[in-house]
Amino acid sequence: MKKYWSAYLLVAGASLLLFACQKGETSIEDPANEVETSASKISTEADVEAEVIFDGLFDDAMGVNAEVGLGGTGVFGRLTACPTVTVTRLNTPAPFPVRVVLDFGAGCVARDGHLRKGKIIHVYTNRLINPGAVVETSFDGFYFDSIKVEGTHRIQNITTQTSGPQYKINVNNGKLTRPNGNFIAWNSEKVRTQIEGMITPILPTDDVFKLTGGSRGSTRRDTTLIAWNATITEPLIRNNNCRWIVKGAVRVVRENTNTGDRWAGLINYGNGICDNIATVTINGISYTITLP
Repeated sequence: MKKYWSAYLLVAGASLLLFACQKGETSIEDPANEVETSASKISTEADVEAEVIFDGLFDDAMGVNAEVGLGGTGVFGRLTACPTVTVTRLNTPAPFPVRVVLDFGAGCVARDGHLRKGKIIHVYTNRLINPGAVVETSFDGFYFDSIKVEGTHRIQNITTQTSGPQYKINVNNGKLTRPNGNFIAWNSEKVRTQIEGMITPILPTDDVFKLTGGSRGSTRRDTTLIAWNATITEPLIRNNNCRWIVKGAVRVVRENTNTGDRWAGLINYGNGICDNIATVTINGISYTITLP
């Protein structure tokens, strides 16, 4: 009887030990998984938000009028009474360089439903559709909804005889700050190439562009600071008749982690339909996000 009782205790003890080890492994691993997943979601969402807000500046710069661009795109295709536009020749009587200030005042809501206030300042070296032309954009107390926008945005026309209309776009020291102090710091280097609409140059609404390149950034959410770099793996497609990216994919990899590629996020902007939905896939699990 003592022999059987000793064997029972041995088996029971081993089972408890195994259970304790498994429970310990789960309690250590699962919270880490949650942290990694959350951090990857935050970094991909931040890259999407910065992409959408700064990408819209191309349409705004091109859309002021036909003298500096094409006219009728961006806020100029969606707004009625605002912004107030002030044009200053910086080397009169020469038409360029020219400074164009878009003053949204205390705020106005566009047809896209977003409130803008403050000033966007464009300085053009030439008409933007001409090869070699550059426009540099800065901000003076400018807000997109409640988000303060800072940094510089630069567009250079790099069109050649063998390419379609093509533009190099750089965002330097971009920053999006929310009222609670959370922010996105963002730098981006991309090339935007027109792929449709070239035969109707006076009709910008049928223009379609693809974007290639990448970005890097960091974001603070409360007490968490996350850094990442992003690479466009499938060209992003932008139609001038839709204010969102409609297709393409971006791979976002966090810089401050040593857990490997399983926590990289893949942003998928869709299959060409104009909507404000994108999906993010992390470690085989997909999440839906809404574009601003």
